[in-house]
Amino acid sequence: MFFIFLPSILLGLGQESYVERVPHVGSFQVASAQRCSAIAIDTSEYAGVVRAANDLKADVNRVTGCLPELNPERLAGPTILVGTLGKSKAVDQLALAGKIDVHAIAGKWESFVIQTVMHPFPGVESALVIAGSDKRGTIYGIYDLSEQMGVSPWYWWADVPVVHRDAVYVKAGRYTQGEPAVRYRGIFLNDEAPSLSGWTRENFGGYNHKFYVNVFELLLRLKGNYLWPAMWGSAFNEDDPENAKLADEYGIVMGTSHHEPMLRAQQEWKRHGKGPWNYATNAEVLRAFWDAGVSRNKDYESIVTIGMRGDGDMPMVEGGDMAANVALLEKIVADQRRILAERVNPDVTKIPQSWALYKEVQSYYEHGMRVPDDVTLLWCDDNWGNVRRLPTADEKQRAGGAGIYYHFDYVGDPRNYKWLNTVPITKVWEQMNLAYEYDARRIWIVNVGDLKPMEFPIEYFLTLAWNPKAWPHDRIEEFGRLWAERDFGPEHAAEIADLIAKYTKYNGRRKPELLEPGTFSLENYQEAIRIEREWDQLTARAEKLYAVLPATQRDAFFELVLYPVKACAIVNRLYLAAARNNLYAAQQRASANEWAEKTRQLFQADADWSAEYNHKLAGGRWDHMMDQTHIGYTYWQQPEHNNMPKVVEVNVLPSAALGVAVEGSREAWPADAAETTLLRFVSFGQAERNIDVFNRGREPFEFSATASSPWIIVDQTKGTVGPDRQLHVHVDWAHVSQGEARGSVTIAGAGAEFHVPVVALKRSVPANFHGFVEGDGVVSIEAEHYAAKSEASGIRWERIADYGRTLSSMTVFPVTAESLLPPDKAPSLEYRIFLFEPGSIRVDAIVAPTLNFVPGRGLRYAIAIDGEKPQAIDILEQNSAKDWGESVKDSVRTSSSEHVIGAAGAHTIKIWMVDPGVVLQKLVIDAGGLKPSYLGPPESIRR
Repeated sequence: MFFIFLPSILLGLGQESYVERVPHVGSFQVASAQRCSAIAIDTSEYAGVVRAANDLKADVNRVTGCLPELNPERLAGPTILVGTLGKSKAVDQLALAGKIDVHAIAGKWESFVIQTVMHPFPGVESALVIAGSDKRGTIYGIYDLSEQMGVSPWYWWADVPVVHRDAVYVKAGRYTQGEPAVRYRGIFLNDEAPSLSGWTRENFGGYNHKFYVNVFELLLRLKGNYLWPAMWGSAFNEDDPENAKLADEYGIVMGTSHHEPMLRAQQEWKRHGKGPWNYATNAEVLRAFWDAGVSRNKDYESIVTIGMRGDGDMPMVEGGDMAANVALLEKIVADQRRILAERVNPDVTKIPQSWALYKEVQSYYEHGMRVPDDVTLLWCDDNWGNVRRLPTADEKQRAGGAGIYYHFDYVGDPRNYKWLNTVPITKVWEQMNLAYEYDARRIWIVNVGDLKPMEFPIEYFLTLAWNPKAWPHDRIEEFGRLWAERDFGPEHAAEIADLIAKYTKYNGRRKPELLEPGTFSLENYQEAIRIEREWDQLTARAEKLYAVLPATQRDAFFELVLYPVKACAIVNRLYLAAARNNLYAAQQRASANEWAEKTRQLFQADADWSAEYNHKLAGGRWDHMMDQTHIGYTYWQQPEHNNMPKVVEVNVLPSAALGVAVEGSREAWPADAAETTLLRFVSFGQAERNIDVFNRGREPFEFSATASSPWIIVDQTKGTVGPDRQLHVHVDWAHVSQGEARGSVTIAGAGAEFHVPVVALKRSVPANFHGFVEGDGVVSIEAEHYAAKSEASGIRWERIADYGRTLSSMTVFPVTAESLLPPDKAPSLEYRIFLFEPGSIRVDAIVAPTLNFVPGRGLRYAIAIDGEKPQAIDILEQNSAKDWGESVKDSVRTSSSEHVIGAAGAHTIKIWMVDPGVVLQKLVIDAGGLKPSYLGPPESIRR
């Protein structure tokens, strides 16, 4: 039998706790000893509130086993009174009598108060009042209580178990939640085939109301309120008339995507449209089409997408006269608003509308196109999580405000990414904090693909949208821990949070769809070994935890943690196996064939692991959810089916044959080029290097490894070589004199002998130097390891922990600071380095791929070494389509500056802020030794 130990109080994420397991003075009994307080609700209450009250009834039963009565207007005994101001006579009476305090929520948007009241009415001993300022306010209050009792918002969508509690009480007091920071907060179900579509067809017969009510409920439990429905092969309003009706009843504000104006789906035009999707030639037909859409939905709460793009998510026009294009689009908007005024409300400014400045549409705005002031400008990211544009000071004055359309999933250049969660919430925070601080606060909507693999970032996005100030950058890690604690209990919460943070960090540095056999270096910095080790360690931790979790939690843990960790580990190992196969085949290693087979096994393991999710998890409940192809991309569009990376078979010699390969080279002995290959050690550089002793034949052989000097340490001096043996070599620096020493390692076996040259360069630095020391011609520094930093006028550099491809990041706060050009006073970071040779060097600043979101301004920092004149570097100076594509594939930009060092010794690199928004992750100083790799050299030795 499994027991789950829970704290006495269960928290909603980041909220004040008011639910407890034992009573205290004045506390209200929700349920105890199979006795439940009744739930009372006015007969005139909103249908959506009544429905949510029934969910509360079910939630109390899920938690305690006790099923409360739901009594319209009946007040007798301890009662949970649910009502909306102005819709519930009982709630209004209590407010008028001063027994509940609703001043903080009256007239507010989506706010609620939960308050215990003694003797609220004659014959009623006590009540727990859940009062909302409006329909959704009341609904959010209901679900807030459910979450604090122990019902996760993901109980249905991620099989998070509800833990039994014998009793539930609400502490005496008053608990309020005020207006959200972002008015409309939602998700977009998109790129939904094959996974979500296949699952939906199998379970519900398609995208009908039987499916959507589960989405509506999830959104409300997460305190979201806005939805763009699935649209690739379906039409929300037309496929099932109950869809829109129930959305409005539940309290979900509906919209349509950025290229589906006037509440009509793309599929509706495909089914019913006549003539071209071209307003210049077919305006009358299009107006009638749009008129029908807004007329159909006029009684439902919606945000109307206005404007027009081309059919099928394409530009409306290619090239041509920009002024003519702008004039046509402005006419389209004017005609659309005329329809809205005629069909919905003569005061069209009262109708929520948005204009999505997506892709090419932003260029129309930049060329002077404008929409009426009441329309929300929905700015967009670049589809890869980097916000393209934010409001200027003048735009912040617009009545319609601004919003953001963001992406956790995308189909398009440079490649699709729609399989699993690849979004570190550290990046979500950094970009959406920019949006909030620059006043893009009316709408936040995020493309979540199939929904199911994005559970964690969805909740983070919606939670952040409600109250960004409650979740500053130093609470990102805490969010993960609280999330895990709510759904899995406190014992393993920190470990689960770290597993999620790590796998999304690893995915964030290179999305699985972008992996190739050559992504990570096999030759330099032992990069491939480090990548494989990281994924293997993460998988081992996840599997170990899965084994000790209670059986009731394993399905949820599999979906949210174990599956994505192991699936992504398999795919990374698959490409590394194929890379080894290709290299070893070129070196004529017999083991190349073993790596070919290993590649096949990993390819099959990926298929098997997906089948485990589809067919065995939760009894097959999520069949099709892992149908998405993700291996074998050759261009931006997904492959029709997973394709194994190419492998090469070699003809293995019948008898043993010695081969030797040295780390840092793709060549191998016997080969002419291999004679120039050596092992080079520098006293402050990489401590260990490898020699591979391999067989080109079938028969094993005995080998020996003999060092020419005692300072050369080889971990294996003899043994048997079947396919490969890897020898680890390091230098005993205590036995090396200052300067350069030379020696060799002789590898003998199978009748052959090869001499691997070894060079050791011993250097020293002054005892009083503190900083990073050059090794192997490189200095590599993580941005947070500065030697000093300065503030200026309240502007400062701060760390965003765990953000970036390696360790963390440094960026400037406040993000709305004015630009400053040195030598004007600006906040700075200083890094101390020691170089052994004078001459030219290059400093590569590894920065996040942030875009210049403020028009007319660059994204600049300034840099100087010692007393030289600072150089202002714009990280977007080179920003062609190719440059952008490389930056989003790599998840960073590399910006470089050239410097001349007059003398060997200690030097100081100083980085100044010029523009806020630059996110510095790492500095790499190339003093002539930088080698190709994906993540760059590991951090240098720090004295």
